[in-house]
Amino acid sequence: MTPDQYCQDKASASGSSFYYSFLFLPKAKRRAITALYAFCREVDDVVDECTDEQVARTTLNWWRGQVAAIYEVQPQYSQGVRRGVPEGSALTLPLHPVAIALVPVVAEFNMAQELLLEIIDGMEMDLDQPRYNDFKSLQLYCYRVASVVGLLSVEIFGYQDRQTLKYAHDLGLAFQLTNIIRDVGEDARRNRIYLPMDEMKQFNVTAADILNANETENFRKLMAFQIERAQHYYQQALAQLPDCDRKNQRTGLIMAAIYRATLDEVIASGCHVLKERVSLTPLRKLWLAWTTWIKN
Repeated sequence: MTPDQYCQDKASASGSSFYYSFLFLPKAKRRAITALYAFCREVDDVVDECTDEQVARTTLNWWRGQVAAIYEVQPQYSQGVRRGVPEGSALTLPLHPVAIALVPVVAEFNMAQELLLEIIDGMEMDLDQPRYNDFKSLQLYCYRVASVVGLLSVEIFGYQDRQTLKYAHDLGLAFQLTNIIRDVGEDARRNRIYLPMDEMKQFNVTAADILNANETENFRKLMAFQIERAQHYYQQALAQLPDCDRKNQRTGLIMAAIYRATLDEVIASGCHVLKERVSLTPLRKLWLAWTTWIKN
């Protein structure tokens, strides 16, 4: 199996909304964004699937080494040494299929090393911080695990106006807030609460309410507050996308359509997120992807 095929299998197996947004991209950009997405999935799985915290931290550090290796081989890759490294070289080579797939992506697109490392730092926050005191501290988490991905994706899709970076930042934040709203119950079963503690206090909702799936009227009011914030960030993000970059950023607009539809489904379901997880069917995701691509 080639590194690119590994990334493709990783993306398609997830059934994620992101996968459907990639389908209409030209081959080179589709390969690049699929490799980036596979990287995000790999480091996220380290935290979600590893039951030993120390092993998870060690594995994340190993991934930091893989990121360093990706950038260490860049000069040789750029000079045309693309089928191997000169004999006797002291270079540290990328070993994981995803890291190998990212080597040409980093070379072709302006992907900053520090941003890939930020994603790993964000995943590690799940080991360090199962609660967030306020929205400001939660924003850092959202930036690292979502807005950074948006900023890297923009480099792959292409843009002319730097205002598009603000769009990508805020759209990533809106996506992560949607994930948090949708996954309150699922996260609670992992002893994680991403709702700001000061806002829970404001609405008289306790951690025990969340962990025990106690769906009170106060909880519904708290979730309405969270939904309103997410909707605000969608509106703010889309308002910041310059017309000159709409065509290049159609993939992001597809993701926005799918995520906003998911948020609408959460609302329509009565926001019973403590006990159930709302999701769209693959056919609906594909339909939203196609219609958004055509309209933009």
